[in-house]
Amino acid sequence: MSEESKPKRATKAILPGSTIGILGGGQLGRMMAMAARSLGYRIQVMDPDPSCPARFVVDACFEGGWNDARAAADLARGCDVVTLEIEQVSLAALEAAKKYAPVRPSAELMGVVQDRIVQKTWLAERGFPLGPWRAIESESDLAEAVPALGGKLFVKSARGGYDGRSQVKIGFDDPSISDESHVSNSRRGAPAAVHAWRLLGERPCVAEAAIDLDKEISVMVARAPNGETKSFASAMNHHENQILVWSVIPSSIPAEMEAKAQEIACRIAAEFELEGVLAVEMFVTKPGADGTSQLLVNELAPRPHNSYHASERACVTSQFEQAIRAVCDLPLGDVSVVQPAAIANLLGDLWFNEDGSPREPRFDAALAVPGVRLHLYEKHNPRKGRKMGHLSAVGATPDEAVRRALEGQRQL
Repeated sequence: MSEESKPKRATKAILPGSTIGILGGGQLGRMMAMAARSLGYRIQVMDPDPSCPARFVVDACFEGGWNDARAAADLARGCDVVTLEIEQVSLAALEAAKKYAPVRPSAELMGVVQDRIVQKTWLAERGFPLGPWRAIESESDLAEAVPALGGKLFVKSARGGYDGRSQVKIGFDDPSISDESHVSNSRRGAPAAVHAWRLLGERPCVAEAAIDLDKEISVMVARAPNGETKSFASAMNHHENQILVWSVIPSSIPAEMEAKAQEIACRIAAEFELEGVLAVEMFVTKPGADGTSQLLVNELAPRPHNSYHASERACVTSQFEQAIRAVCDLPLGDVSVVQPAAIANLLGDLWFNEDGSPREPRFDAALAVPGVRLHLYEKHNPRKGRKMGHLSAVGATPDEAVRRALEGQRQL
């Protein structure tokens, strides 16, 4: 079910044996590095943490924060191409790296994606479907947005935040989520706006109307500098407290909706002239009075994505290998689904008993579930809510793959 376009212009491929730099050494950088190693590349990463997950599988690790232009330049000096695994890398760091090696995706694309107001404006101006939203620059803006958007809304900081962080829910009756996630609920009207505005640091935000949601999906699209484009079958995603719990490929949405989702993702990639991979998160609404559902773009992530970890087992080519192929301008890999596969995230909570005392998860019990594999990220300090790894599972159907992944998780 993938959209595909062939190369339109000749470019110079960066062949195996070359060195790839990755800005960010978290689990995504680690898994990209592992895929690149299997293709014969050398890998360097930059990360604020010198013992980051990628540290143990790369040739060199440069210590530097996301705003550290000097460290980014030092990384790029010894590389043939530079890519990234996290959106927080500053534009100054990207521009510094660009002086020594091609940076893919581009700083121009990142400038759009890093700010949710800019991102949503960019999408709206190009006719991509969005739910009702407003740009928030002040407390009064947010107070006006609450009734205008129907009383129930999500407020997200314009910059930064992921996995539910830097987000506030207004108008919901469920109890508050932990302060660690920076989320607050159960306040209404003007008091809610005041509380939300202050909780998010009195910074620009986007306010999004709550959607009558049926399901959440994502589409991963890859585009090489030569213009070749391929998109993976959509993944279905299940979140709790704004953190992905499980995901499965394929999503099994109706064929017409699948085609529309593929078209949206590939058109966004083309508009950006993407060089690399881009995950397009989308909402599927519950059917309206006319019996049809809407497909709405939620957010963009120009990097490998948690919802496509299952591509390692579901597809001929994983998202990680495809990311390397794309930034190196190699022929893109086959994205056909060979078997349904699912993942279940392993959060740091699993390393603690209910009383807060430490425990060791029963990985042996999880691996006894048919079709289940274990993927740990070598993060040495488990914390509640921190992604420490995931389980993957295959099955005859998407539902069976999800059941196996969740059964493995329960055994831990």
